Amino acid sequence: MTREERIEYSKLRIDSAYNTFEAAKVLVQNGFWNSAVNRLYYAVFYAVNALLTLNEMDSQTHSGVRTQFSKNFIKTGKLDKKYGKLLVQLYDWRQQGDYENLFDFSEETVIQLIEPVSEMLFTIDKEIKNELL
Repeated sequence: MTREERIEYSKLRIDSAYNTFEAAKVLVQNGFWNSAVNRLYYAVFYAVNALLTLNEMDSQTHSGVRTQFSKNFIKTGKLDKKYGKLLVQLYDWRQQGDYENLFDFSEETVIQLIEPVSEMLFTIDKEIKNELL
């Protein structure tokens, strides 16, 4: 990908992150806890993917995205380690909610994720915009 293509892809991906976050909030409002966790994970995943792509750190897997994000943004101190922890937690919970048939998240558990995810999206979006200056 050229630099221009990476920039355009990152913009589209961060937009997808915000749209997916809005979908998660609709699911929360309607009590679909497992689906909301899925959408919260993907909102964060899309934002992280946008940041990595902009920085020429491509990955083909969810595991690779987590690894690249941790290595290049969390361990270097560019972003707070709480965002690395949130990404891992959401991935694990998404797996649990999607694949364990007898598991349901509670309202309390899901509601507590909204603010940290919103903050993480804003922080990554800000980081992307700073890199484009």
